[in-house]
Amino acid sequence: MRAFAPVSVVIPTWRGAAWLPRCLEALSRQTCRPLEVVLIQNGGPSLELSSPPELPLRFHRNPINLGFAAAVNQGIWMTRAPYVAVLNDDAFPEPEWLESLLEAMEAGPEIGSCASLMVFAHRPDIVQSAGIAIDRAAIAWDRLRGHPVAQAQAPAEVFGASAGAALYRRAMLEALKGFDGRFFAYLEDVDLAWRAQIAGWRCIYVPRARVHHLTSASLGEGAPLHRFLLGRNKVWLAVKNAPAEDLPLIFLYDLLALGYALLRHRDRWALEGRRAGLRGIRPFLAERRPGSPRVLSPLVPPWEVPRRWSPFPA
Repeated sequence: MRAFAPVSVVIPTWRGAAWLPRCLEALSRQTCRPLEVVLIQNGGPSLELSSPPELPLRFHRNPINLGFAAAVNQGIWMTRAPYVAVLNDDAFPEPEWLESLLEAMEAGPEIGSCASLMVFAHRPDIVQSAGIAIDRAAIAWDRLRGHPVAQAQAPAEVFGASAGAALYRRAMLEALKGFDGRFFAYLEDVDLAWRAQIAGWRCIYVPRARVHHLTSASLGEGAPLHRFLLGRNKVWLAVKNAPAEDLPLIFLYDLLALGYALLRHRDRWALEGRRAGLRGIRPFLAERRPGSPRVLSPLVPPWEVPRRWSPFPA
């Protein structure tokens, strides 16, 4: 067991005062401690925190909310450790979390990221995420979401890591220029994972790296801004990364998803998000570097897609 890990931990926070102390306390109990913890506050009133004294904490406050992706990038470029862990302020890692991720990362230089086993804080026996999965329709979801934790104990190569609790190799982040800050929040980790796959990097799911997660504590699950950003960023995600031969399939599935959202839930924010995505599409077309991910999940019929987001299995 090593005393310190060559890892910088980046925690973006916005309205996180209620749960941030629990997050920092969990970090202070790691079996190997990070070299530094960088807390990026995205606007809001100044935080008054009593950080655990053994935690090497640095603090940066933005005057306004720049979004999750931009805040994480700030933390990445403020640090110099060879590995960067990103952790939500509403995520509480178990003591072996960082050591387990680091052990998996150091298994090979082609590994660019490692995904945690994220469980629901109120139901720690149920998986919230075991890495990110994606199919040819550019539909991304939390792998094994809603399954019992007992079914998520096998390490595996996966498409990508949820940035709510992940470890990244700095060399990969520098090569890919980090997260795309224009996404603001949501799907920025999917975009990074897709670009990493195209560039030849691998992602490993590490079941021993367990994190208890409140899930969308800042905005709230299903909030209008949440739905808007998902709709907008889905357009940009596909335009940036998807192979041309998959675009008709992506359009068909997304049209059906939009129709479902409008008819079943009267969700105008899903439509407004896609409209905003199309209005801002030009720079993403210019930057387009498409490729098919090496790790793809099977396509399912459109009527089965909503099951992937069910909090718990039926």
